Amino acid sequence: MQVTETINEGLKRSYTITLAAAELEAKVTQKLVEAQPDVEMKGFRKGKVPLPLLRKQFGQRIMGDAMQEAIDSAMKSHFDASGDRPALQPKVEMKDGETWKEGDDVVVDMSYEALPEIPEVDFAKLKLEKLVVKADDNSIKEALDNLAASAQSFDDRKKGSKAKDGDQVVIDFLGKIDGEPFEGGAGEDYPLVLGSASFIPGFEEQLVGAKAGEEIAVKVTFPSEYGAKHLAGKEAVFDCKVKAVKAPKPAEIDEDLAKQFGAESLEALRAQVSERLEAEYVDASRQVMKRALLDQLDKLVAFDLPPSLVEAEAGQIAHQLWHDDNPDHQGHDHPEIETTDEHKKLAERRVRLGLLLADVGRKQKVEVTEAEMTQAVMAQARQYPGQERAFFDFVQKNPQMQQQLRAPIFEDKVVDLVFAGAKVTEKEVTKDKLQKAVEALDEI
Repeated sequence: MQVTETINEGLKRSYTITLAAAELEAKVTQKLVEAQPDVEMKGFRKGKVPLPLLRKQFGQRIMGDAMQEAIDSAMKSHFDASGDRPALQPKVEMKDGETWKEGDDVVVDMSYEALPEIPEVDFAKLKLEKLVVKADDNSIKEALDNLAASAQSFDDRKKGSKAKDGDQVVIDFLGKIDGEPFEGGAGEDYPLVLGSASFIPGFEEQLVGAKAGEEIAVKVTFPSEYGAKHLAGKEAVFDCKVKAVKAPKPAEIDEDLAKQFGAESLEALRAQVSERLEAEYVDASRQVMKRALLDQLDKLVAFDLPPSLVEAEAGQIAHQLWHDDNPDHQGHDHPEIETTDEHKKLAERRVRLGLLLADVGRKQKVEVTEAEMTQAVMAQARQYPGQERAFFDFVQKNPQMQQQLRAPIFEDKVVDLVFAGAKVTEKEVTKDKLQKAVEALDEI
């Protein structure tokens, strides 16, 4: 086996791997000898099939396996010896593949972009500010008010009152398309909260101002992306009878409300709310501090970037932004999306920081535990009620999905490690100031 370097420019590498015909023949013979004791063939006892016959029967397949193993071994030896780590899967092509015949040497071209050498970072030079927010009485009261509003009941309005946004109207309805009722378009004694967006767009607005006892024809058009394809884009009329108009009545903030939310007492509910609020503040503060960290690292560290990674990342960014601007277009049958200098600049930042954090994690031996992965899978599975088991099985069989779940956990652990080595000062601020800092993250 001979490996000859042909290109070494920047991060680009190219090599020619030559496997001598005699070496390949020896590997094939070795594999046939190893397999011989277990082979059965008509006319021969088990293990007694002659090698020439085995070669005729299995030689082509075994030669292919031997060739692949030899090339894989040569690549592994090369990476072990050189210390190179390819940015993407190396491109491997067999020279004269179509004209190659048994007895010829096997010549393969291997090319890749190597990951760059990444400079060490002195974390102690990083200066970060951690925003600290305490859950004050006003925030706790606001949160309790929201809980009470979510547990609201409804009382009948005065006879003749007009329905307002936020009121509950109890209706019977029958939907028709071209004068004919359609399946799933009818209901009785349905409690609909106006402004809740529970029904298709335009429905609830036409019931604002309605009184108990009135009959109203609500005219709507089903969205073009509506789940039931036979209704998508169709115009419909719903004959509605308003049977009652009810005003919202928030629950009292008392011991009964506390028990409704699983707390032993109102004081215990206050403590739970305070704890939840401060956990939210901690998460928000971490987002702000993480962005500040990444901004500092981006300016502090410079190294060559593999063009293939930057190009792939820029393409993903452009594709995502296009879909953000065209939310109604869910598929991929869209015009070709071109990357801009802005996409490339953002891609370079992401690739640089991604490689840096990955390098820090590798050198510091950061690992994602099985328990952490299980927790991440469970969190994702909750988004598919009733299909949790199927989601677990899907993840188990899908390495790409496993990597998607593992990557953010790994990154967060590396970021925490860097936080621990940086100089962090705490600054107590108001909830509003923290909120503005979080909102500013989306503007960058």
